[in-house]
This record gives sequence, structure tokens and C-alpha cells, in this order.
Amino acid sequence: MIDQQTIGRILDAADIVEVVSDFVSLKKRGVNYIGHCPFHNEKTPSFTVSPSKGICKCFGCGAGGNAVNFIMELENLSYPEALKYLARKYNIPIEEKELSKEEKDEKSKLESLRIITEFAGKYFNDTLLNNDEGTTIGLSYLQERGINRNTINKFQLGYCPNTGDAFTQQALKNGYNKALLVELGLTKTGQYSDFDFFKGRVIFPIHNLAGHVIAFGGRTLKATKDTAKYFNSPESPLYHKSDVLYGIYQAKKAITQENKCYLVEGYTDVTSLFQSGIENAVASSGTALTTGQIRLIKRFTQNITIIYDGDAAGIKAALKGIDLVLEQTMNVRVVLLPDGEDPDSFSKTNSHEAFRKYIEEQEKDFIHFKAELLLHEAKDDPVKRAEATRSIVESISKIPDTFIRGEFTRSTARLLKIKEEVLNQEIRQRVFNQIEKINKTQLSPVPPDNQEIRKQTQDFVDFDKAYFHEIESSLLKYLIKYPNNNLTVESDFNEVKSITCAQYLFDELMIDEINFANEIYNEMFHLAFEHFHKGNKLSIDFFINHEKPYISKAATDIIVSKYELSELFVKQNIEIIKEEDRLKTLLPNNIIIYKSRSLNKAAKEIELKLSELNDNDHWEEIIQLTSKLARIKNALKEVSLLIKRIIP
Repeated sequence: MIDQQTIGRILDAADIVEVVSDFVSLKKRGVNYIGHCPFHNEKTPSFTVSPSKGICKCFGCGAGGNAVNFIMELENLSYPEALKYLARKYNIPIEEKELSKEEKDEKSKLESLRIITEFAGKYFNDTLLNNDEGTTIGLSYLQERGINRNTINKFQLGYCPNTGDAFTQQALKNGYNKALLVELGLTKTGQYSDFDFFKGRVIFPIHNLAGHVIAFGGRTLKATKDTAKYFNSPESPLYHKSDVLYGIYQAKKAITQENKCYLVEGYTDVTSLFQSGIENAVASSGTALTTGQIRLIKRFTQNITIIYDGDAAGIKAALKGIDLVLEQTMNVRVVLLPDGEDPDSFSKTNSHEAFRKYIEEQEKDFIHFKAELLLHEAKDDPVKRAEATRSIVESISKIPDTFIRGEFTRSTARLLKIKEEVLNQEIRQRVFNQIEKINKTQLSPVPPDNQEIRKQTQDFVDFDKAYFHEIESSLLKYLIKYPNNNLTVESDFNEVKSITCAQYLFDELMIDEINFANEIYNEMFHLAFEHFHKGNKLSIDFFINHEKPYISKAATDIIVSKYELSELFVKQNIEIIKEEDRLKTLLPNNIIIYKSRSLNKAAKEIELKLSELNDNDHWEEIIQLTSKLARIKNALKEVSLLIKRIIP
């Protein structure tokens, strides 16, 4: 392990302009430099390098960070490998610290798991192409489905023999650990013998962004009802299904080039679309769409089109997926295929041009899609139409961005022929009604047998998550950019005092025991708090050059703006109030909004917990939670009177 002193020397020496210039032709533009992004094809340069901040950022695909992040992503290196690369460039000798036994064991295990999955992927692929059973059964099946050799090679498709434990025996013969084979879900231990989990199945390897095999999906070739069509690898240190999309490695280049991602359901949907020329498609692999998967797509594009089967299940899935995508401030459109069709079958019966034309003609933004669907079902029933309107408003209210939410509100008002003020009022009510309810709620625990209250509580906890990202990003931006700027604030004793931006943030949030909803943001905040209270001075370098690459990358994304102030404003003597000068208003207002939402969330989570406890068995915990709930509600009363004047 590289010691911290050496890391500091490397970061100090690494000039972001010099590092990027080794790979990108840069031109000076104002105080920054600009060039064509090395991570995706683009005609207009959008890759910006800021020497003053020591960071780079592409506004086309989102890649960027400090010099270490840049080398990691471009050269597909780990953090230590990227540091060593820069050390060589600047002739800095590496002094490495000895790893602890636990660190060595963890590193060794992860490396072993990676080696095993790579071996398994090659074994299954070789069996498909070069083994008699593989070619007769597996390859014939794929060919019958119209999948050609190019697609097989691109996705490294394979086949697992149906002879019981052929793969397991070969893996053990090669010296691989049986316990790790079991942990990866490749081998199952039966009552009398071990057997291959994927035996007799066509294999779809699942790759991470770097192209390494991390898991597998296996399709049975049996037609029996009691056999599951697909088996998937279990969760492992390598594979967290909620953060993985099938085909993302093969599709990421096309997604950035076309600035759009098609989301489908299954493995064969992706492979068939790829073969038909539509290479920017990924699949959720039959699982419910997750926030982690959406954020993975967001790394490459803001535009997503969800393609689902035209049956009732497909429609229901589309509606559910829409709200999750909206919460991430993405542009979402929906395409429903003709009844009885899926992307796999539809791509086979239509040419590449016909398929794309169908998508272009049939895709709709979520408002029109949801409105047409729900209003068609409601017909002229006024009660059902009202319910449909509320459901549409619910989706709009998921959008964190105020301006985008406002545009959709106006569009919906025209579509539904409802006054915009009415919809605005409904959206406001969804944001504020929980605060008003808390002020009226008695402090007694939620009855454990009251399922309706339990459901409402959980709905609110889920709903409010959509609003945290924007505010937390703003608060961290102030902490990163202006930690030492002074604010003049009024204390609880009506005394006016001067305090730094960092101290104000720590004082306001720590006193109410508030944690950021975003895990990375929460870690950033608490690391800064620890650093600050050890007597160290916070600066932008603390975040940008942090030893944890994901913190450095997050800090870059937070502080970099795509737009800079035009020199015309200066020439025309137009007075512009800078963000730094507006801190005294921006920071307290954002704190009020954030504390309200955070305390609201904490109160609801406690109420949900109380609803699940039995009075007789958990009375001590109930007393503690009730006391904490009382403190939270008292804090809420202090901010609830201000909140409506701040949130638009």
C-alpha cells in the first residue's frame, strides 16, 4: 500500500493539464482548456480542464475528476496503479506500506473470485463452440434463435454441460477453491454430491463496466413447467445485481455516441437488438429496475427510452420504472411494443430501419404515456379521472429539479385541460402535508396492527428520497468551495456573530444528528467534519485530491459548472451577484429546507419502526424511540413555519 506522504507528493506534482495533454489535444479557452473527450466520440469538444481546480470534466458523457481519476478511467487502472503511473511520470519513488493480514486476505479473495469467474466464462464459451454437447444443444439453440457467431463472441455466450458436475470437476482440477465456487453460485452442494448450478443451460455472462465477467445468467432448454426458465448468479463480493445492467459494457460506447439508452427486460432482448444494429440497449435482467441501475445509465446519458412488452405486465412495469428514472432527473420516454411482441421477437420480424422508425414514432414522454393510458381507462368517470390526475401528479412530484417539474406541470395542465394553479397546489400539498400532519400528530406510538398507517409511513419515506440529492449536492458545494468564507448569522440569543461556512454547516446539521441520504455525500460530510475538528483547515484540495477515488469524482461533479460567465457582462458593466456573495441567503435557506426534509424522514422512519414493535417485548426500545421522536418533532416545529416561504 502506498503511504499517505507519497500519495501527497504525487498529487502535488501531477499537473492536470500536463497529464491530460498526453492523451488529448487541448486549446486554451479563458482560464480553462478544452478538447475532444477521449472517453466518447464527439464532433464538438466538450472536455474541459481547469488548472486552477486541478480537475477535468466532460459535459457530454460525464467523465472526469482529478489527474488520478482521469488515468484510472482512461487506462482502466485501479487507484494504486494510477498513482504508480503518475509517480513514474514525475519520477517520484514509491514507498509502499505493508498491508495488514485482513487487507491481504480480502485482496487475495477478491482476486481469486475474479480469476474464477473469468475461467468460468471462458470454459462455458469454449464448451459452446468446441464441445460436442455444446455445439449440438447450446449452439443449435442460439442459431435457431437467430443469434450469429459475431454476437456470440461479442457477449461471450456459452453453455454448461448437462452431465452434473463437469464444470466443477474441471475447476477443481485447475486448482480453484471449492468454497469460492460455491460462494459464486457456480457449484451447488447436494445431499450426496456436488453439481453445477447452471448445468444444461445456455450461459449469458454478465460484465462490469471494465469488461470483466462478474456473474452469469443461465437459460434452460427444457420445456417443463416446473423448471425455472432463467437462473442467475447470487449476490457476491463481485456482483451486486441492483447496481449492474446486462450489456452495459457492450453498449456504453453506443450510448454515449447516440446520447440515448434503450432499456429492455431480458438477455436475448439485448443480444437481438445488438445484432439488428441497435447497440445502445441494456437489460435489467428480469429484476425490478433499481436506482443503482438508473445511475449507471446516467453516467453515459441523460436520455432513456424504456421498451416493454405491450401486455398488461409490461405496461405495469413501465409505469413503475418511470418514477424511478424521474427521481434521477433523467429524460424518460416509453415505447410499448405491439401486444404479444417483445424486443427479441420484434427485432427479428422487422428490419433495423423499421424498428428504429417504430421507436421514433411510438415513443412518448412519460406525461403523455401515463395520461393517455390512465385517462383511457377512466373514460368519462369523474372519480376515475380525478384518480388518474393524482397519479400523474405523483410522478411529476418525483422530479427533484424545480424548473423541470414546473415545465411538466404546465404541459400536464394543458393536456388534462386543468388550471395550472390546481396542479401546483396538489404538488405543493404532497411536499408539505407531512409537515402539517406531524404538527397535529400525537406523540403516542403508531399502533403495531395498523397496516394502513404503516403503509402511508413507508410511502412517505420512499417518496421523500427523491428530493435529497439536489439539496445535499448544494450543501456540499458550499462546503467544498467556500469552507472558510465568513457568514453573519443570528444566534439563538439574538446575538449577531461571524462564523465560517464550514462551521455553520457542521453546527446546524450535527446538532440534530442529521445524516445525508446519499451514502457517498454522507461520507464526504463526516470525513470533512473529522478533518475540521482535528484542527485542520478545509480546502477544495481536501476533496478533489482525496485518497478515495469516488469521493474525488463526486466532488468534481458537484463543483464543476458547464457554463461560465460571458465576458460581455463585464464589458457592458452589467452587475452580476456571484454565488459566493449570495451565501448568506443561499446557505441558511438550503439548511432550512434540508433540515425539514431530513427530520421529516427521520420521524417517519421511527414511526415505521414503532409500528413493527410489540409493546410487551420491546417496551424499553419503544420508550427510547418515542423520546427521540418527540425531540425530532420539536425540531420540526421550529422549521415548519419557515419552510413554505422558501420552497417554490
